[in-house]
Amino acid sequence: MKTLRETKIGQTVKVKKLHGEGAVKRRIMDMGITKGVDIYVRKVAPLGDPIELTVRGYELSLRKADAEMIEVE
Repeated sequence: MKTLRETKIGQTVKVKKLHGEGAVKRRIMDMGITKGVDIYVRKVAPLGDPIELTVRGYELSLRKADAEMIEVE
C-alpha cells in the first residue's frame, strides 16, 4: 500500500482509497480528494510539512498526517 505521504515531488498519482473515519475523512472529501481523482505533488515545505498538491485544477496544502490516510496508485 502506497500513501500520498510517500509520493515524490513531481509525481501524479490516482486516489485508490481513503482511510480514516468521521470528520477527518469528510474534510478530506470536501477538499475534492475522492476515489479516482488525480493528484499532482507540487512541492513539500522545507521542514517536510505541509505538502502542496494540485487537485481538480486548484492548489491545496495538506498535512502529512492527513496525506497518510490517502492510499494512491
